Amino acid sequence: MAISGEGGDTVQFAEYIAKNVQLYKIRNGYELPPSAAAHFTRGTLATHLRSREPYFVNLLMGGFDPDQNESHLFYIDYLAASVPVDFYAFGYGGMLTLGVLDKEYKQDMSREEGYKLLQRCVDEIKKRFIVNLPKFKVCVISKKGIEDLPVLEAKGYPA
Repeated sequence: MAISGEGGDTVQFAEYIAKNVQLYKIRNGYELPPSAAAHFTRGTLATHLRSREPYFVNLLMGGFDPDQNESHLFYIDYLAASVPVDFYAFGYGGMLTLGVLDKEYKQDMSREEGYKLLQRCVDEIKKRFIVNLPKFKVCVISKKGIEDLPVLEAKGYPA
């Protein structure tokens, strides 16, 4: 889960979702598939949106479904709209990189091709964004679990 929004909301909402998904696993003896976890998250966000305590968060939620033998990625916005996506970027960086992703993303990219595409996105952010973001954490979700890849750094631009 990658989450952005108001400071307190992001921490509290992410912890609430993570702990409830874990509780489901303990009670039922199996993990929620990614689509079910995304639906639970969307429902929780929708319920709080209609209360006096809404969460102002946007998030990406991903996972690997062993029953379908494929990875899933969902974008859920602060209005509780949930969309399955192949790729997504949000926030100011998303405004600068969605064009690169849309143009160069291919359905069956290798890990190396995907990493190079992310490097292009980081370079685009470094070139066009006023805030200096020196490093970016990259993870891969697969049937092996969540794997950290080397940290991405913008190349060829002064820090």
